[in-house]
Amino acid sequence: MAGGGPGYEKQDTAPVDPESFLLDVRREKIDRVISHRTRTLTIVLDRLEDSFNMAAVMRTCEANGLQEVHVIVNPAAPFMPNSRVGQGCDKWLDVKLYKDFASCREHLKSRGFSLYASAIREDAQSLYSLRFDSKIALIFGNERDGVSQEVLDGSDGTFWIPMRGFSQSLNISAAASACVTRAISWREEHLGRVGDLTEAEAQVLRERFYVLAVKQRRRIFKKSTPAQP
Repeated sequence: MAGGGPGYEKQDTAPVDPESFLLDVRREKIDRVISHRTRTLTIVLDRLEDSFNMAAVMRTCEANGLQEVHVIVNPAAPFMPNSRVGQGCDKWLDVKLYKDFASCREHLKSRGFSLYASAIREDAQSLYSLRFDSKIALIFGNERDGVSQEVLDGSDGTFWIPMRGFSQSLNISAAASACVTRAISWREEHLGRVGDLTEAEAQVLRERFYVLAVKQRRRIFKKSTPAQP
């Protein structure tokens, strides 16, 4: 007697290859994006309050090839970037949250980063005098108070963006955009490239981005996961 139903069907538990769901043009776009990615230039946000600014900075970073954004959370304002402004850019980024600057500093210093805080001070360097040929993190502070004293004390230096008009300050998202654009253009001019991932780092990111690029990925990959006994 012929049988039927789920109990008689072959259970396909083989992992799904996300690459098989992507058109060649999509894979090429992902590979091209990864070739421009960097983990040696990053942004640190110190206790931001405005969700629009949070999202705008993240979008600027992702669009320019920065893979990481480091965030010192403001206890009075949870880190919740505005989704309309961010346009989904956060899924492509590594966003690391810290309860204080000390833990953020320890993490970045352990990886060989120099930390420069945005602040208007007599001893601050011009943005245009900074070099971007090594690991560097640019720190931007709270919309009202700027970076904290702890950040100033723990940074390797401070920098400012030269102003040529009556206005002597920029909105945090505009300031971050100007600085990231400067850093990326400096690297292109002096190093001839922006992307600097190792092949291993690129492969890890490639596998992750292939999955993220698949529409209805939650349904597809959940279905392909073998049931636990």
